Amino acid sequence: MIFDRVKPLDAILLTAEKKGLHRTLGAFQLTMLGIGGVIGTGIFVLTSEAAQKAGPGMLLSFLVAGFVCAVAALCYSELASMVPISGSAYTYTYAVVGELLAWMVGWALILEYAVGASAVAVGWSNHAVGLLRGLGIDFPTSISNADALMAKAQLALGATATPDLMTALQVGGWINVPAIVISALVTWLLIIGTTESARVNAVLVAIKILALTAFVLLTIPVLKAENFHPFTPTGGAGVLGAAASIFFAYVGFDAVSTAAEETKNPQRNVPIGLIASLLICTVFYILVASGAIGAIGAQPEMANGASLAPGSAEMAGRCASVVASGAIEPLVCSKEALVHVLDTIGWPGVGRLVGLAAVLALPSVVLIMMFGQTRVFFTMARDGLLPERLAAVHPRYRTPHVVTVVTGVGATTAAAFLPVGKLADYSNSGTLFAFLMVAVSVMVLRKIDPTRKRPFRTPLVWIVAPLAIIGCLGLYFSLPLTAILVLPGWGIIGLLIYFLYSRSRSHVGRGAVGGAETR
Repeated sequence: MIFDRVKPLDAILLTAEKKGLHRTLGAFQLTMLGIGGVIGTGIFVLTSEAAQKAGPGMLLSFLVAGFVCAVAALCYSELASMVPISGSAYTYTYAVVGELLAWMVGWALILEYAVGASAVAVGWSNHAVGLLRGLGIDFPTSISNADALMAKAQLALGATATPDLMTALQVGGWINVPAIVISALVTWLLIIGTTESARVNAVLVAIKILALTAFVLLTIPVLKAENFHPFTPTGGAGVLGAAASIFFAYVGFDAVSTAAEETKNPQRNVPIGLIASLLICTVFYILVASGAIGAIGAQPEMANGASLAPGSAEMAGRCASVVASGAIEPLVCSKEALVHVLDTIGWPGVGRLVGLAAVLALPSVVLIMMFGQTRVFFTMARDGLLPERLAAVHPRYRTPHVVTVVTGVGATTAAAFLPVGKLADYSNSGTLFAFLMVAVSVMVLRKIDPTRKRPFRTPLVWIVAPLAIIGCLGLYFSLPLTAILVLPGWGIIGLLIYFLYSRSRSHVGRGAVGGAETR
């Protein structure tokens, strides 16, 4: 049977004790890891994307995405407190519903973490190029985005040569060199060590919060009620579509659970880190989004009665045309939205400082995403599902250096050629599947092992977990069609690898599960 391999929780914990990572992180550091992974991705990078999908209605989108993330976080907290080792949703699924689905979750987490890191690297590139422009240095467009490459690809696939598409082909770039640079630097930092990475991250989080606080203080006083009308120009579908994209902005908290094996007193500190980081980030999201909308407006660009797809070559061409006409760049077109808002309302100096803060702080999000991916890969390799060489720990730095390099190469390649919006949506498809499986696992485990110690218990689990499942499904089917199709396509590749390689080499399949029997 293909669902017969379940790794007992006792065996999982025993394996970690025999071949574990060094425990160095406390509750404060975990909270900073969560905030570092969450704040920044949605506000610095995806604000204009969300506005293009939903207009001012993106405020509702933040609430919808935040609610789904909150119920998922409660499920995560229970499982992470019970299974305080690396692997996140992959490990939880392995312990509850078996190896095959655990493999699929781990495979989907590649979309969440590695592709997510690529998305934020592109967002960092946009801010870095904008900051240089503000200093009078024009970084070549040809090597700071891949809009022309996308346009050429669409034309090669038979797309209609619209004016917007042709504009993107003429003025867009072919590769994103700054994104390549930041991905490579973060990879190097992660190899140096977890504790060092966390210390750097704490400093960057402080810079990020200071910049966003300044933005709120300057924009809230100049809010204009008319900028919120029409509130939902693209209707409920636009609000849900933006929520599906914005969900990417919240998933950094998941990396907290992947750090459980490197956490002191994880039964206490992991739930604190998960929930505290999520609450803090939600407050910032609502305040900053309200300031951006109220200050300059956020109506989407339309074509033939529908909003243009954010991140598309057509959208890039339309925005280039608007700017070339001499009009003020709309919020939905800006690749550095918060800086643009401050420039428009007469605070260009502060805008440059916010841009500098983004340039300094967004690498922390790339770091958290790659951190999570390397720990998932590390755990899968330790279970025999991936080559054991990937589980090698550096003799000096005590970090999984081989898998870190592999992750860095993959994330860097994606960042070089894809736009931030598409990368975020692809990442979300994997994330939502993983979160759904966590919600399923927490309910199954309550049934099959009700007496096991649970340092943190999900409140109202038979309401919260189903809400998480329904929310994940709703957001998944609100993604663009290409992002919806990425998950099953990626899953087919994963199944081929599992049955051709991983299943025959699985430690559980061979009975080598840390001395515990499988069932």
